Amino acid sequence: MLLACQNISKSFGIVDILKDVSFHIEDKEKIAIVGINGSGKTTLLKIIMGEESADSGQIVIAKDTTIGYLSQHQDIAFDNTVYAEMLETKRHIIDMETNIRKLELDMKHASGEELERIMETYNRLQNAYDRENGYAYESEITGVLKGLGFDKVDYNRHINTLSGGQKMRIALGRLLLTKPDIIILDEPTNHLDMLSIAWLENFLSSYQGSVIIVSHDRYFIDKIATKVVEIDNTKGIIYHGNYSYYSKKRSEIRASQMKAYLNQQAEIKHQEEVIAKLKSFNREKSIKRAESREKMLDKVERLDKPTEVASEMKLSLSPSVESGNDVLTVTGLEKSFGSNQLFQNLDIEIKRGEHVALIGGNGTGKTTILKIINRLENKDSGNIALGSRVKIGYYDQEHQVLSLNKTIFEEISDSYPDLTNTKIRGVLAAFLFTGDDVFKKIGDLSGGERGRVSLAKLMLSPANFLILDEPTNHLDIQSKEILEEAIRNYEGTVLFVSHDRYFINKVSTRIIELKDKKLYNFIGNYDYYDSHKDNVYGITSGKSNPFTSISGTPESNDIASPTTGNSTNSAVSVSSKEDYLKNKEEQARLRKRANDLKKTEERIAQVEVAMEQLNLEINDPVNATNSHKLGELAKKYEELDGELLELYEKFYELEEG
Repeated sequence: MLLACQNISKSFGIVDILKDVSFHIEDKEKIAIVGINGSGKTTLLKIIMGEESADSGQIVIAKDTTIGYLSQHQDIAFDNTVYAEMLETKRHIIDMETNIRKLELDMKHASGEELERIMETYNRLQNAYDRENGYAYESEITGVLKGLGFDKVDYNRHINTLSGGQKMRIALGRLLLTKPDIIILDEPTNHLDMLSIAWLENFLSSYQGSVIIVSHDRYFIDKIATKVVEIDNTKGIIYHGNYSYYSKKRSEIRASQMKAYLNQQAEIKHQEEVIAKLKSFNREKSIKRAESREKMLDKVERLDKPTEVASEMKLSLSPSVESGNDVLTVTGLEKSFGSNQLFQNLDIEIKRGEHVALIGGNGTGKTTILKIINRLENKDSGNIALGSRVKIGYYDQEHQVLSLNKTIFEEISDSYPDLTNTKIRGVLAAFLFTGDDVFKKIGDLSGGERGRVSLAKLMLSPANFLILDEPTNHLDIQSKEILEEAIRNYEGTVLFVSHDRYFINKVSTRIIELKDKKLYNFIGNYDYYDSHKDNVYGITSGKSNPFTSISGTPESNDIASPTTGNSTNSAVSVSSKEDYLKNKEEQARLRKRANDLKKTEERIAQVEVAMEQLNLEINDPVNATNSHKLGELAKKYEELDGELLELYEKFYELEEG
């Protein structure tokens, strides 16, 4: 065991953040700490590092264990060039190498005991140099810099001239090169593009030390973690597996807990009604029975209602008007900023109902394309045509659609004046804004909170074509899952830019990649893209115009060059068509499931209203002496009670998919 958290508790004022959280990490183990925003993940890391003190409990670290920590927000000041700063992490190896060279020279002029002493020191240093992989430290440095997105032209740049995100990558690179026994990273993927994230995944997965990460990147966690620690309602719950295991197991546990909770609530309610009926008879025996039941009920250990992923934020995105089949047609699109040409001669076609992910490296122009489509940026050349009855709803990562001087409530009510206060509060509650939260100023909100306000506005809009720029940025895992479900079931059309591969995998039916100023087309989700991209790049290498014409139909969406007679192209084309059809079937299944969910919810509401009415009749003094009628009412109530439990079970089965 390298490190153990033992019964860690922490409060800020009267608010409990962590309560008796315990877990440990073994050599080479990879742990992910997950939980909603504000659950205490970063606080726990700070306690481990001694930056915060725990109210109770202790952190136990094995002797001589080294820890490297990269926080989510930290001051970074390096008075050095990029390469020179990385080189400093290997200073001990460089010094060792200098000493070895000096000893080699000294050996030429030494003899006797002095030579033996020099040889002993030389052998010791040489063994240490070999253990530290001294011969490869330069290639290690260049490998890390390349993996984190730095080219050779960046090596001599002074770090003070870099952006905040680039400085964070330098700090991450330094930490990785020091090779501590435990690497602790707080949201390490925030400043990385997809290629760099994939590189970091491979680095950490094969890392010979241990790793603790806090991250909202589920794909990243899935690839790395061997254990997941969930912080939920101040408690730490351990799952021995990766994110997929954790997600499945958590759903099973939540479903079991919810079933037990609902069963207990139904039994409590039933007993309370029986007690009320017995008391209403106003006879000595019935009152004694009621009191006896009350004592038994008081002894029941009440179960807490389990937190549910979908209980706090439910989204329902449904276009009020259906667009025509052709939603967006882009031809010959070009854009440059000065001498920097982002792309040229791009063609894009998007059809009704498609969920298209636009991906690519940082700085390739993805957001620029979205802004051009929304007329927020001018194009250099090309044509953009929207189909009939297309209404765009746009979500940008800067949240420019929000007025900073308004409250959250005003932002929604001013945009949709016909909505009642109750409706507005209901929508905001779905996005985790309850009580007085709705009167917070937009300008005072965090990035994640502003994102949720923008998504709330988007949900209420009459749009049938959603254009989303990094919609999952700053959202916690649960909020991402809820947004995913809403987008997956959305019957309109979606075009979005995202670095969140898990989100892309769940939501997209087609991926277009902006690479080398051209577009590459893949019919399927991220897993499909990941398994086919190398073949596609190979097919198109050497061809002058790979996939720059993109259509949304399976017949014309073949991921191959427009030439003929290529058997590899045909095989990929057939595969892509099959995947397209499978995706279409999956979308139909999801729509049916959403419809069944809606009907089940409506029936639950009807049954609950009927039970309330029966309860009023049972407790009506007029019926107190009519035992026959009370019996009929009780029978109907029990039947409805049984149906309600079945409906709840069906509801949670449908939610689990």
